[in-house]
Amino acid sequence: MKFFSLRGMLLCCGLATLLFATGCQRQQEQITLRMGHSLDQEHVVHKAMLYMAERLEHYSAGQMHIQIYSGGQLGSERELIELLQIGSLALTKVSASPLEGFVPKMQVFSVPYVFRDSAHLWAVLNGSIGQDLLNSMHSARLHGLGYYDAGSRSFYTTNKAVHLPADLKGLKFRVPNSQTAVQMVQTLGGAATPVDWGELYTALQQGVVDGAENNPPSFYLSRHYELSKYYSLDEHTSVPDVILMSLPVWKSLNAQQQGWVQQAMNDSVRYQRELWQEASDDALAKVKAAGVEVIYPDKAAFAAAVKPLHQSLQGTEVGNLVAEIALVPAEIVGVSND
Repeated sequence: MKFFSLRGMLLCCGLATLLFATGCQRQQEQITLRMGHSLDQEHVVHKAMLYMAERLEHYSAGQMHIQIYSGGQLGSERELIELLQIGSLALTKVSASPLEGFVPKMQVFSVPYVFRDSAHLWAVLNGSIGQDLLNSMHSARLHGLGYYDAGSRSFYTTNKAVHLPADLKGLKFRVPNSQTAVQMVQTLGGAATPVDWGELYTALQQGVVDGAENNPPSFYLSRHYELSKYYSLDEHTSVPDVILMSLPVWKSLNAQQQGWVQQAMNDSVRYQRELWQEASDDALAKVKAAGVEVIYPDKAAFAAAVKPLHQSLQGTEVGNLVAEIALVPAEIVGVSND
């Protein structure tokens, strides 16, 4: 009942978050921004959000606060996005994949083997392409604040090890709500089944799906390793998390307040990226200790197998974006999101 009462409260309030924010400006009172997400509180993304809240209080000298609802208390990723669109929720974290249903260009992140490595990914995200993608959110009444590192996504399975693309044949894989992710699995010979993240453990347990794909910290913290004893690090996609703000709420803030929010976001990006690699290495060590067989396949074989998907995109907006990304040199040093 807690889920329904919290989400229902926001829905019934309609533009309550927006009106509350503007009212606070007039009365020079404190502003509280509600933030919802679907992850465990031990996840580095949640920890980065807590840091963002701390930095916002610092920059605003206590005038602005972020109240965080974790673990899907306020709904699925799609439901949280919809709450942002109507101004009933201020902030959320979503994987870039489901955003393609709102901003079609975001499907570029679900195209496999677009990025050469992590340095290339961050050169794109921190450059003009990454900023243009964030700006494109305005058409969906969303404001993109920045990207969190979500590593690379790889396949994990319950009963069959995946060493080659042919090993996916006949297996049912959970994918996020992304048509491009569906096409990727189908191109590799598997059967793609969109399942909400919060329902995936049960789907694996009951055999609704034979496996899924995600990064190491999510694989570990979701406890999917308890059911999936094979983890094949093919690293087919690098799908960042995106921190979104409701465009109506963003516009209700004055320039100084917007600056405080963006500064706090930039600080949390740096903090989250520092935590990510440690969390990823730790997760792999722990799933190995729990008996998971971690496989390091020939990624070139997987990249070759999805060439038809790349070819099908030629001449499209996303295909042109893929070609543009290929020309971006890798990030040289440091972490930048200014």
